Amino acid sequence: MKQLMVYIVDLLKLGGNGDFSCPCCGVTISPDDETQEIYTILEASVKDDKLENLLIKCKNCSKEILITGF
Repeated sequence: MKQLMVYIVDLLKLGGNGDFSCPCCGVTISPDDETQEIYTILEASVKDDKLENLLIKCKNCSKEILITGF
């Protein structure tokens, strides 16, 4: 059985403007990029009308990244 690896990125630990590098391939992922050319949003988790986390997929390496700390 193949096991999926999901990288976790906590925005609270990054600082700056929210840009981060894909933990696998290093491509820069920016929250300001609304084109989804670099990543695809797979799932958004909302609790009490607040974004709790976001699961994205890097289009460069196909790895899934869970973004937390909104």
